[in-house]
Amino acid sequence: MGDDVTQKRFTHFDAQGHATMVDVTDKPVSSRLAEAAGTVHMQAETLAMVARGDHKKGDVLGVARLAGIQAAKKCSDLIPLCHPLMLSSVKVEFAIDEAASAVHIRSRCKLAAQTGVEMEALTAVSVAALTIYDMCKAVDKGMRIDNIRLLSKSGGRSGDWQAQE
Repeated sequence: MGDDVTQKRFTHFDAQGHATMVDVTDKPVSSRLAEAAGTVHMQAETLAMVARGDHKKGDVLGVARLAGIQAAKKCSDLIPLCHPLMLSSVKVEFAIDEAASAVHIRSRCKLAAQTGVEMEALTAVSVAALTIYDMCKAVDKGMRIDNIRLLSKSGGRSGDWQAQE
């Protein structure tokens, strides 16, 4: 792994070390897809409430889905060097895991563009997780958000990439 990192350079810095937005003007438009995931761990009682949809604030997962979608669309407003993108698809899905007392979150972002959608997918998962935390914190302040990661990406000059499980 170390050799891979030393052979590459950070793209968001110019020759003088100043932060810069990557110029994608001359890159070809291609179909791009990114998938990300993360988990929110909580007490079993909190998870049951979320799964039943009877939380006093309403449909926790429905609100978190909308928050994740909106976050992907607003990624360039949140992360300074991200390009504003015209996303063609954003999906946010949840899986209730009673054995782990957790909600697993997955996002999938897609578009045809000159730059990738990894940050949008990661932002969708992050904000969906934060929304679950926000809506449930009154009953469970000890929730833990973890393992937010890129699962896969396809398209662009660097080609396809898949996380090692």
